[in-house]
Amino acid sequence: MHDIGDNLSPYNHAAVAAAIVEPAVSKANHWLVAHHGIFQGYFFWQHIGLDPNARENFRDSEYFDYTAEFCAKYDQVAFDPDYKSAPLEHFEPIIRKFFAPRDRSGEAIN
Repeated sequence: MHDIGDNLSPYNHAAVAAAIVEPAVSKANHWLVAHHGIFQGYFFWQHIGLDPNARENFRDSEYFDYTAEFCAKYDQVAFDPDYKSAPLEHFEPIIRKFFAPRDRSGEAIN
């Protein structure tokens, strides 16, 4: 979900994705999605002439460690072509539930 905006806008995909998921996620997850591009840069920006430590500008955020952990544990490993993961079909029910229409209390409407 955090890369949902990548095909539409690769240079600011995090902002696009954050705008899409904001109504349905916690503040922590919204912040993670909005900033994961900069945090992911920690792993490769030195190879393209950018500062891999740019994420340090956000060190004071209460979500800094949460986002850094997500990128290290889940996002970074996804770039490994040999990384074992479930097929996309496995995640379809989860995505459908996530984006299901909700009533005012936040409960999914079936």
